[in-house]
Amino acid sequence: MAKYRPRGPRGIGGLGGLDPMALLQQIQDQMAAMEKELESLEIVGTAGGGVVKVTMNGHHKVLGVHIEPELLEDPDPEMLQDLLVSAFNNALEKAKKAADERMAQIQQQLGPLAGLLGM
Repeated sequence: MAKYRPRGPRGIGGLGGLDPMALLQQIQDQMAAMEKELESLEIVGTAGGGVVKVTMNGHHKVLGVHIEPELLEDPDPEMLQDLLVSAFNNALEKAKKAADERMAQIQQQLGPLAGLLGM
């Protein structure tokens, strides 16, 4: 009786001889670098042509809010509230896009393995 010899890539789980622990470490390192980069990003969301600005980092932590003084000379609370909401949403959109772009870079580097890892 002939010995069974599996065909195809060799290595654990058909990874073609790749060291799964080294691969996992590489992914963890890339994710940690991405987290640091997102934390150091400063994203500015604006509204009303820039009269209201909201600055946040890539983790959606608000770093600052700026309201042009002329907007406060004749205050309109409803308009100010609307501008603040718009500026916050603009900043959140930009922060999400920045995170998605960085995650896409990692997924691209991983190629087909990204799907196997649930990324």
